[in-house]
Amino acid sequence: MTYLSRIRLNPLRTESRKLLANPGAMHGAVMGGLPGTNDNERVLWRLDADDPYRPHLFVLTRSRPDWTHIVEQAGWPDADGDHAAVRDYTPLLTQIATGREFAFRLTASPVQNTQSPRTPTPAQAARIAANTDTKRTRGFRMGHRTAAAQLDWFLSRTDRWGFDFPASRTDAPAPGLETPLSAPAPEPAASGEEARHANPPREVRITARNRHSFKKNGNGATVTFRSATFEGRLRVTDPQAFTTCLLQGIGPSKAHGCGLLTLAPLQERTS
Repeated sequence: MTYLSRIRLNPLRTESRKLLANPGAMHGAVMGGLPGTNDNERVLWRLDADDPYRPHLFVLTRSRPDWTHIVEQAGWPDADGDHAAVRDYTPLLTQIATGREFAFRLTASPVQNTQSPRTPTPAQAARIAANTDTKRTRGFRMGHRTAAAQLDWFLSRTDRWGFDFPASRTDAPAPGLETPLSAPAPEPAASGEEARHANPPREVRITARNRHSFKKNGNGATVTFRSATFEGRLRVTDPQAFTTCLLQGIGPSKAHGCGLLTLAPLQERTS
């Protein structure tokens, strides 16, 4: 069985500030909520801190979790309300079908592999210098830095993940707000990345972008990665591939709060 949890965090508490600032510490707190030591279990989590006064932690687990330690150390243990809601994920999975549409949110780490980084770190420079023969070696994983590259990374992979995005709704403007007739028409693009940007606007946008850097295990090696949060409306095209994405996550840095795709019913639109 699979469970989706939502935990309220109090950003004014010392332990909360530690968790909010350090994905490694948050990962440790998440894993501390699971019984046993099941190394085969894929745990996904995401921190939604778009409201800095009411951040929420979402966690997807296969085992039923206990979040008492997080609520007591970083929440409002004596306040009213649900501090940690744990829901069975099965009812949502049974709704996955071709053509079904959902509102979604995903924080992912868009990356690329390259043999020659533009500004290599000292470790990368040493590895490049050590490779004196002509054999092809494994490339370096580099985070995409710009919003355009991060969005293109996302759009170019949705086919394999089992979903796409409906075209954005474009209503006629209200009287008096018509687009001027002199507005120039967009020029056609050629192919590849240009062609994707030339397609009609889709129901997806980036709502947050961050660079994360922290010490592993408190004083170990420095871990650095970039993340982008995508939101919008998606349409299922391959239920099996889509379900796999929901349960196993999307992209790298899953241990550090990336890859959890959450769904919600679409809001009814009034015309």
